[in-house]
Amino acid sequence: MNNLAIRDFTDALAPAFRAINSEWIEAMFTLEDNDRAILDHPREAILGRGGIIRFVSAGDLGVVGTCALLRIADGVFELTKMGVLAAARGSGAGAFLLAHIVAEARAMNLDRVYLLTNAKCAAAIHLYEKAGFVHDAGVMADFGARYARCDVAMSLPLGGPTSLPLDGLMSLPLGQAGAEQANAA
Repeated sequence: MNNLAIRDFTDALAPAFRAINSEWIEAMFTLEDNDRAILDHPREAILGRGGIIRFVSAGDLGVVGTCALLRIADGVFELTKMGVLAAARGSGAGAFLLAHIVAEARAMNLDRVYLLTNAKCAAAIHLYEKAGFVHDAGVMADFGARYARCDVAMSLPLGGPTSLPLDGLMSLPLGQAGAEQANAA
């Protein structure tokens, strides 16, 4: 697919953020409370906490994918709500978007970026591995319970500290805390 471009979040794109993510989640799983809290209020849930939301557009097709970095704590972000519309899968849009998000994470000098997903999302897991993410049992222990569907956790080695004191962060509700087909929970 040619003419791929990255777009920043605007309120006008909030419905696309919800639709893209709802499409893949509902095709494979069910929307959970945590999904609804983020998808219904992306500005507050992600941007208001210091995170970012990006989209990939593809020429005449318009916006075909999205991804977010959700701030969990200082220097710790979850790559989340990554999805590409079914009609655009296999086009390279997901890889293009993920490469951009990884570059942004590195430019932000973050200590830790992780994602939560499910083994059913094998194509996405392969994409994450190609981008440098590694399977991480510590992330699963710390954060895996945020989604009932989560059975795979991965982190992106960024060259910073290998371990941060994160005890207790996972148990905080989304509004109180400081991935999957190219999809992260």
